[in-house]
Amino acid sequence: MNLYSLLRPLLFRLDPETAHHLTLTSLDLLAKLGPLNPLRQRFPSLETEVMGLRFPNPVGLAAGLDKNGDHIPGLAALGFGFIEVGTVTPRPQPGNPRPRLFRIPQAQALINRMGFNNLGVDHLVANLEKLGPRSFILGVNLGKNKDTPQDQAVEDYLTGLEKVCLLADYVTINLSSPNTPGLRDLQHGQALDTLLSRLNEKRARLAEKHGKRIPIAVKIAPDLTPEQLSEQAQCLVRHAMDAVIATNTTLDHTAVASLPHGGENGGLSGAPLRDKSTGIVRQLHRLLGNDLPIIACGGILDASDALDKFKAGARLIQLYTGLIYRGPKLIETIMASLLRSGGARTR
Repeated sequence: MNLYSLLRPLLFRLDPETAHHLTLTSLDLLAKLGPLNPLRQRFPSLETEVMGLRFPNPVGLAAGLDKNGDHIPGLAALGFGFIEVGTVTPRPQPGNPRPRLFRIPQAQALINRMGFNNLGVDHLVANLEKLGPRSFILGVNLGKNKDTPQDQAVEDYLTGLEKVCLLADYVTINLSSPNTPGLRDLQHGQALDTLLSRLNEKRARLAEKHGKRIPIAVKIAPDLTPEQLSEQAQCLVRHAMDAVIATNTTLDHTAVASLPHGGENGGLSGAPLRDKSTGIVRQLHRLLGNDLPIIACGGILDASDALDKFKAGARLIQLYTGLIYRGPKLIETIMASLLRSGGARTR
């Protein structure tokens, strides 16, 4: 029985943020049932090595669903190969005023302008310290505080890296959310070069101190010209980043402009992002070859969407909006398709 298909009409009657919190709280309670959890999913191994880490399967949860790491056990029960929490900032911040999350069911899409609402990195660290042994890979997505001056943005990322380096399996540098003023400016030119250089210096010092080199992924926007994407790819390789996540949400609302809430400010995700995101993955793969693994995110609502991402060059995929519309069954559907095809293979 697909329990989520029965519950979704009720959840969609609620404000999106209210439904979000109710769903996560319910997952927490169900996780306490262990093997009796009706949403618990376990899959045959499709182990793949990326960033020097062994992922039990290539289907992951994107950042944004669990910003503070409050719900990791409940989410882990769904069978993800990896879970990325955050975006987290050095200091707590409330994010943008509500309403700030909008469903567009006619397009299987969301628009959000959350604004990195989170309880701060120390709260996240406290949650991660409580976790027991894990069967999945854990990533932490790092951002800057809204009120941190642009010329001090690097320090926010360095603070986050230092605080989580012993607790996370990898970190993601979020430079591509459209909801923090000036954030996307860090994706280009000298700003990107300086940020990645400083991150590498900090990582080297932390590795010397703790004996652990933490992999770093960089999450990019879909709204890039071919020239900008080429510049980014060269910079990521030059600074020995470990992966690139493609992509964040888009500011291009053309596909939903005529629909209710389609004109809201914020990043668009879901089905309208699918082709744009896959196109970026394909371009990146041509630029990078095997020099840097690609983690694909954006518009994955069924197994065919997932396979398209792998065919375009992705090594791993991440889900978010697809889960809102399809529920945990989406993970099972994708995994069944991958198992039939012999696992994820790029071309």
